[in-house]
Amino acid sequence: MPPTRAHAELKLQPLPHAGRSLAEQVISEVRRAVHTGAMVPGRLYSVYQVAEQLNVSRSPVREAMLRLAEAGLVQVERNRGFRVVLPHPREIVEIFGVRLALELPAVRRAAGSDSAPLRATMAEMAAAVGAGDEILFFQLDQALHDHILAAAGNGRARAMVGGLRDTMRILGTSTDDRSRTLRQVHEEHEPIVAAVAAGDAEAAARAMRAHLTNTGLILARQAARAQGEPVDVDALWAAIVDEPQGRR
Repeated sequence: MPPTRAHAELKLQPLPHAGRSLAEQVISEVRRAVHTGAMVPGRLYSVYQVAEQLNVSRSPVREAMLRLAEAGLVQVERNRGFRVVLPHPREIVEIFGVRLALELPAVRRAAGSDSAPLRATMAEMAAAVGAGDEILFFQLDQALHDHILAAAGNGRARAMVGGLRDTMRILGTSTDDRSRTLRQVHEEHEPIVAAVAAGDAEAAARAMRAHLTNTGLILARQAARAQGEPVDVDALWAAIVDEPQGRR
């Protein structure tokens, strides 16, 4: 519907219309707009506004909004528009708790499987680091985890982790506040791949736990700062995610 005075002002970049689907491009542009301040969480926007500024029809915008709503990243108001909703730090901690529950058994099962796809992806990630291509780097990061989940043979766990990662995309990468460089993220994956290649299931699980824990804590702290939430993220993580001693 056409924008009204109730809708916030908005300025977006037209989409290139090449490569990825239009809905995927809309999702990426919403993510970019949130981080640049072009879209402000809590303000009301219309599908018509977004479609007009991105130079696309309203159909891919509606598809993108439905996908973002399913992930809990936007709130759709019938016949009015939508609002961006940033996840609370607790939601992020819960997401990483689920990822740990799914990806640690997966990487144990993947240990000893063909590591060639992992090594090839790591090489592409290193090239992305050298080029400073953050978007490509994190696409490859997701592909690496997906290879591990595929090797474990549990398609439902693979789909669930993919959905959880989609939920996190609107927060951007863990390097937004320079807490961690792309090179450091790449280095965190190295012991995971080495352990899988060596067939060492427990070493692979330890390395995966360290990587996911570090990532989850960084993102939860960023969310707390962005929202001005007085949240003790470490205590929240200990209460929701950490296992009692002796149960690991």
